[in-house]
Amino acid sequence: MSLLGAGTLIGRSLVIRGEVSGSEDLYVDGSIEGTVTLAAGRLTVGPNARLTADVQAPEVAVMGELNGNLRSEGKVELRDKSTMRGDILAIRLAVEEGAVLRGHVDLRGPEEKAEDAAPVVEESSLFQHK
Repeated sequence: MSLLGAGTLIGRSLVIRGEVSGSEDLYVDGSIEGTVTLAAGRLTVGPNARLTADVQAPEVAVMGELNGNLRSEGKVELRDKSTMRGDILAIRLAVEEGAVLRGHVDLRGPEEKAEDAAPVVEESSLFQHK
C-alpha cells in the first residue's frame, strides 16, 4: 500500500480502543486495542505500531508489534524486527530473519475450512543473532 494511494492511515500518535472494521487497505502506525476486521484489503502493522487485538484480514504484513490472534485467507508476512505474540491461521506465512513469533501456527490450503485445519507448529521463536 502506498501512503499516497487509497486506504486509511492510523498515525503513530493515535490510540483506538474498540472495533476497527472496513473493506480497504489499512496502515496502522499507532495503537489499537480490541479487534481489527477487514473484509477486503491489506492490513499493514507499521514499525511504530502496537496492536493488542484479534485480527482478521485477507492479507497482513507486520513490521511492528501484534499481540493477539490473527486469521488470514491469504498471506501473512512477519518482517524483520516485528513481534507477533498469538496464534496465526493462514494459507501462507513468510517470516523474515529478525522477526519474533510466539504462538501456534496453522497453515491450511485455500479449500480447507478453518475448523478442519490441524496445528502445524505449536511454539516457535525466531530471534536475530548477532
